[in-house]
Amino acid sequence: MALLSIVLPAYNEEQNIANTVQVLDRLLTEQKIDYELVFISDGSRDRTFEEIRMASESNPRVKGAQFSRNFGKEAGIFAGLEMATGDAVIVMDCDLQHPPSVIPQMWQLWQNGAEVVEGIKSNRGKESLAYKMSAGLFYKIMSALIKMDMNASSDYKLLDRKVVDVLLSLPERNTFFRALTFWAGFETRTVEYEVQERQFGESKWSFFSLMRYAVANATSFSTLPLQLVTIMGIISILFSLILAAQTMVKFLSGTAVEGFTTVILLVLIIGGFIMLSLGVIGNYIARIYEEVKGRPKYIISKVTDNVTGNVVGQWKK
Repeated sequence: MALLSIVLPAYNEEQNIANTVQVLDRLLTEQKIDYELVFISDGSRDRTFEEIRMASESNPRVKGAQFSRNFGKEAGIFAGLEMATGDAVIVMDCDLQHPPSVIPQMWQLWQNGAEVVEGIKSNRGKESLAYKMSAGLFYKIMSALIKMDMNASSDYKLLDRKVVDVLLSLPERNTFFRALTFWAGFETRTVEYEVQERQFGESKWSFFSLMRYAVANATSFSTLPLQLVTIMGIISILFSLILAAQTMVKFLSGTAVEGFTTVILLVLIIGGFIMLSLGVIGNYIARIYEEVKGRPKYIISKVTDNVTGNVVGQWKK
């Protein structure tokens, strides 16, 4: 019988763990799907891992790990993929904003031959205007940079074991799970879902965290920002040539305007382009620096008793 693994990254989600286990257990038992739940506590500062451990003691299908500190959602996803043993793996949020009711449909599509089943948002649910605007800006930036439509995409998806193995074999430290599944290819199907309201707690994402996430993922997955530096250089050169020609014509005709206004404007524009270009290049150098050091994506400090293998304290790449 095929096994379904569900990976659930969690950060300060102590209120959601027990409810999530109960809801998923009831659904998957009713659907007669053999399953395991893999929780990854991303350096949570509350009782998230203690709740995972308690759930594991009462339900052997539940297992989990605790990071030594907060390494981010991407690290949590890949740690869960590493620990998952299923023939198919679903990644979803542990606050159940990704509705579990879609899982049987994903499972059926996988059984019918799909190797990736993408969860597509038909509705973002109840979110503040500021959050919707920042999320919309984030997805527009990412769609333009990686040349894939990310507007309705999410981390909610099912992957065949062969796809999971491909992702785990990638050597890079800075990963973008959502885009990597597009990049990997494979036979893909989609299901639509509506984002649900959180029953407990609040979202950990803010405008600034989304922007940092966008910059990190853009520079780790696309070289387009570097190409924009060249474009800005060409624009500044063209602008300078036009301005030089205009200045020369006025000088020869005896109508040149005295003063340094034009020079100051030119210096400010070119200086702005240079500083922006240095910032973009600096981000890429930082990514190269992180990759060359070869440090792990995450460090696991604790695991539940039913996790086999020597993983505590190990560096996972």
